[in-house]
Amino acid sequence: MFDIKWIRENPKNFDKALARRSVEPESTNLLQLDDVRKTTILALNEAQEQRNAKSKQIGQAKAQKDEAKAQELMQEVANLKSEVQQGEEKERQQSEALNDALAVLPNILADDVPDGADESDNVELSRFSEPRKFNYVAKQHFELGETLGQMDFETAAKMAGSRFVVLKGLLARLERILGQFMLDEQIKNGFLEVVPPLLLRSEALFGTGQLPKFADDAFETKDGRWLLPTSEVPLTNMVRESILAEQDLPLRFTALTPCFRSEAGSSGKDTRGMIRQHQFNKVEMVAITTPDKSKAEHERMLGAAEGILKKLDIPFRTMLLCAGDTGYSMQKTYDIEAWLPGQNAYREISSVSIAGDWQARRMNARYRDENKKAQFVHTLNGSGVAVGRALIAVMENYQQGDGSITIPDVLVPYMGGIKSISATS
Repeated sequence: MFDIKWIRENPKNFDKALARRSVEPESTNLLQLDDVRKTTILALNEAQEQRNAKSKQIGQAKAQKDEAKAQELMQEVANLKSEVQQGEEKERQQSEALNDALAVLPNILADDVPDGADESDNVELSRFSEPRKFNYVAKQHFELGETLGQMDFETAAKMAGSRFVVLKGLLARLERILGQFMLDEQIKNGFLEVVPPLLLRSEALFGTGQLPKFADDAFETKDGRWLLPTSEVPLTNMVRESILAEQDLPLRFTALTPCFRSEAGSSGKDTRGMIRQHQFNKVEMVAITTPDKSKAEHERMLGAAEGILKKLDIPFRTMLLCAGDTGYSMQKTYDIEAWLPGQNAYREISSVSIAGDWQARRMNARYRDENKKAQFVHTLNGSGVAVGRALIAVMENYQQGDGSITIPDVLVPYMGGIKSISATS
């Protein structure tokens, strides 16, 4: 969401910023909508002033016992009251039209986001560890899981359809403790654990930008609420419609929740396995801070996400997303891509993003600065990390020639001392 006053002062810069997103110029249309609204407000204010003035005159006419004049003025006030009511409705509709036009526009990209059309133009920033070399053909996670008898897509499909899985035995336990391990790590990193609602109102999804543009990617219930697509939504909305004290910032929240995505538009992509599921678990991080500290907070959150994979000793690379691949609601995004030997490729396991004040304006989330003036906060979010994809990364990187999976050292205590998973375990 944008400040129309800023657009009026910077129309060329605004359109130039939209062009980086391959969006047509919008400043002229937006300013015309605002001009119409302002004209209505001026007329409305004038009608209200006339109504107030004539209301006073009614009392004066009655004091002078001029009933004819009083009746005439009362009729004029009634007409002006109707005119004001019509003007208020007109202004409401015009404000709504302006807000609707603003609501569908993407966030302005940070200056250091590289230009580019798609993921092929993303910039690699760093790598951690070298991919392991196997003296056998590395298998994909679903091949390993099905051979172990602990990953069942067929049974899941009978119950729920495609893009679901049933995990069993030690593989189910490994998935569970991965989430617990990540949550514990993010708490150590200073994030406050939260257990949020899994059903959310439309206003919450609008606040973080999932609505209205991405309604097809989420699941709506019959009563008009939505299944949580990511805990970014409730964690960020914890500060909606509030004015925070600057000394209380930054706020840092984390949660381990199931997430639900319709995966609209992903037909034919990752149809085998757990890469792209309708339901998955994820540890989310959200930070609320002041504009002057948001860039540093972005780097801090990236380190918190990278730290998970470092402790698991999973090879990964960190990417800076280009303009064409950066999410609609974000100014800048880092993707962390884990190495998957079975696919012989790096695949996304975490995104860490800064939204600036774009979400805060939609949620009316502010803080009071040192001059006691209310300013919009900056919001950030990142996965720390996607649990299902971390399970995939562990399975494929720690697979053995006999099909068993070694447990990473850092997880052995969580597994009660169990060091490997095999078909007999």
